[in-house]
Amino acid sequence: MAEAVVIGAGLAGCEAAWALANAGHEVTLYEMKPEKYSPAHKSPGFAELVCSNSFKSTRPISAAGLLKEEMALLGSLTLEAAKETAVSAGGALAVDRDLFSAAVTKRILAHPKIRTVTGREITEVPEGNAVIATGPLTSQAMSDAIGALCGEKYLSFYDASAPIVAYESIDRERTFFATRYGRGEADYINCPFSQPEYDAFYDALVSARSVELPPFEREYFKVYEGCMPIEVMARRGRDTLRFGPMRPVGIRVPWTGHRPWANIQLRRDNTEGDLYNIVGFQTNLLFPEQERVFRMIPGLQNAQFLRFGVMHRNTFLNSPHLLDRCLRLRKRESLYFAGQLTGVEGYMESAAAGIVAGRNLARQLAGKEPRPLPADTMLGALCAYISDPAVAEFQPMGSNMGILPPLEQQERNKELRYTKMARRAMDSLGRYLEEETA
Repeated sequence: MAEAVVIGAGLAGCEAAWALANAGHEVTLYEMKPEKYSPAHKSPGFAELVCSNSFKSTRPISAAGLLKEEMALLGSLTLEAAKETAVSAGGALAVDRDLFSAAVTKRILAHPKIRTVTGREITEVPEGNAVIATGPLTSQAMSDAIGALCGEKYLSFYDASAPIVAYESIDRERTFFATRYGRGEADYINCPFSQPEYDAFYDALVSARSVELPPFEREYFKVYEGCMPIEVMARRGRDTLRFGPMRPVGIRVPWTGHRPWANIQLRRDNTEGDLYNIVGFQTNLLFPEQERVFRMIPGLQNAQFLRFGVMHRNTFLNSPHLLDRCLRLRKRESLYFAGQLTGVEGYMESAAAGIVAGRNLARQLAGKEPRPLPADTMLGALCAYISDPAVAEFQPMGSNMGILPPLEQQERNKELRYTKMARRAMDSLGRYLEEETA
């Protein structure tokens, strides 16, 4: 069978290599770690998670849940590894980062059709059949090479990650386990605020000092809404956080029986349950400021911070003008892109884009035409959006029910509407896969 190259062993690169290899093609997977690391990566393993350990909801009628259902049908490697290394997170799929990376790495290294080359940075765009999945932290050399090939200006933004605290340092008398509206297991630690506590915390947060960006980065500074630092969000207004990551809806404080004025949730970050991350609290504050301000959170007054939040530059293509629905570069048919570099937002979205690129390059190598996924599937709709030339001001897009085409018959009830959309998507994907094997 024909050979292919995949650059980058993140979520998308591993999925692309897996899809190509399972289709019978020889694959060489390049990864610059451990010789060189991006500013945010620390582990030598493949599919390293940086910002969070959560892959979001598993509810089939949610956008994130539907995407996972589709990925399962498409033979996702990362979804399988995620289920094996899951930690309790209520209705969400969250994983032990290290175990997850190890599970993906083990499968990739064991596949007879995949040859891995680690510790080697690729600085030029390959000439032959290839998938570039170098991620939002693409090295400067590769970024320059892609920019020279595409002739399009990159868009840059900054991504931020949340702090992680030691479970044993959390005051259990001022916190409690619960999920919103009692859905699923009570896996989240809740830190309830009174109004005075919230006001004091808010004032400290908006006045805290952030990391000073160097001039060459400040020029390109652009915050993406999906990973906005908590201090930036707070400056939009005193109640912004109470309608965002500190919303108190669906929560009752056990010792008062009432809803708190505001609420912060902590989510388990590993299997043992001794690490918890502060949900939605990506930040670029100076480390001493993080310690000072976040210890004002009820229950975290003596918190041991095992990792402070960090912020790093991310890059993505102006995909609507460059890629088709199969994630193939329009000006060069043997070259595909995958992952967050294409402008999909989120872990599972990145992995799913790798599946799309890998499957379509595999078809092309087998002498078949690449075949886009149906637009009424979540993944198909996502690929359609990021490749639509009509999108003028392109920003990264994650899975959401709003990008799916409307039902033929309007349904007012949201849950019923989403149920029908999810059923339609799965039926459509099922027919798509049946046609491939016919």
